[in-house]
Amino acid sequence: MGIATVNPATGETCKTFSALTDAELEKKLALAQQAFLDYRQTSFAQRATWLKQTADIVEKDAQKFGKIITTEMGKPIKQAIAEVKKCALVCRYYADNAESFLSPTYTETDASQSFVAYHPLGAILAVMPWNFPFWQVFRFAAPALMAGNVGLLKHASNVPQCAIALEEIFTQGGFPPGAFQTLLVGADKVAQIVADDRVKAATLTGSEPAGASLASIAGKHIKKTVLELGGTDPFIVLESADLDAAVATAVTARVQNNGQSCIAAKRFIVVEAIADRFQNALVEKYRQLSMGDPMDEANDIGPLATPSILKEVDELVQACVSQGAEVLIGGQALSDRPGNYYPPTILANIPPGTPADTEEFFGPVALLFRVKDIDEAIILANSTSLGLGASAWTTDREECDRLIRDLEAGAVFINGMVKSDPRLPFGGIKRSGYGRELSVEGIREFVNLKTVWIK
Repeated sequence: MGIATVNPATGETCKTFSALTDAELEKKLALAQQAFLDYRQTSFAQRATWLKQTADIVEKDAQKFGKIITTEMGKPIKQAIAEVKKCALVCRYYADNAESFLSPTYTETDASQSFVAYHPLGAILAVMPWNFPFWQVFRFAAPALMAGNVGLLKHASNVPQCAIALEEIFTQGGFPPGAFQTLLVGADKVAQIVADDRVKAATLTGSEPAGASLASIAGKHIKKTVLELGGTDPFIVLESADLDAAVATAVTARVQNNGQSCIAAKRFIVVEAIADRFQNALVEKYRQLSMGDPMDEANDIGPLATPSILKEVDELVQACVSQGAEVLIGGQALSDRPGNYYPPTILANIPPGTPADTEEFFGPVALLFRVKDIDEAIILANSTSLGLGASAWTTDREECDRLIRDLEAGAVFINGMVKSDPRLPFGGIKRSGYGRELSVEGIREFVNLKTVWIK
């Protein structure tokens, strides 16, 4: 696939871009290296000033940037604007806290003085996805820049205007040339960039195959990586749950961003005692959803980002149905309109052995499972190779404690949908990746924890 803006609501190619030549890429890598030598010497106060100015820009122009997001990947416009505004939050969080997070930590030893210092590594490559094209980048860039690193962005090829806008935003915020650069290149150049001695580490948000590929290249060159990969997040509803709140949240947790979120609830695991009530209420809520032009604020759901994603979602649904799953609503790709639209879909009575057991459905498809009790719920929730997030609903304290202890996930949200927050670490376990973004853990991923001993 080339580097182009293809409007997923219409299928129209709006703009195409030329990939960097090897000579152009070399200039950018050289600039990053030179910029780092000076940038690492800047104070936390100076970096914070630039980052807060960047936050002001994204807030002031949130509507403009939101329209770029919606045009390139189809996110409903209200959600796109909210995504942009959230970027200001992570900027201000690290502008206010980075210096304390990276202050030396002292320990009593046989030395006169011993401590751990936190020093930047250099140029960090970020391979970022299209589904949250601003937020994913900012949650990498804000801590990386505040730590004194410089950033290199290889964005998804279907959101080039977002990628270009992001470099312009950091430049307008005051960051010096080379501190944050967008690299308009295809995936075939990632190995070359990771192997370059001037690139010190890499982070990727995306699919399992992409993460495995990046990690293997980085491992060959002994370079640090952080991976945030897919999720088949469970949404567990136990008998004591506030059912109305659970149903209302379930809809948002599944169809937000047109269902294209790694931490979206995908497998709804409900105890038998309340399963009929939950199912009926969920179907009714789905019937009320409006799908159409993502620029129209009245619509809840827009198109999927690309034709290949639409094809994959439909194939997964049809595979489940052919093996016995029941379609409660939706279930067929739409052919009566242009664009990559897939209707809100709920599958129930799904037999074992279907793709619902192992695959990530990256669209507005809810998979509904019934279980006898909390024991079966936890077993089913943990039966996947992925472990990004989990949402569970109960008002029983003992059940709450058990869910927190036994669910295999990087995050467990009780009586709420899984989300990212700058104040909390974000990441997964198992094949959902490793390392953490956000909070104090996130900013310490790409620094040298240098042991210092003085006598």
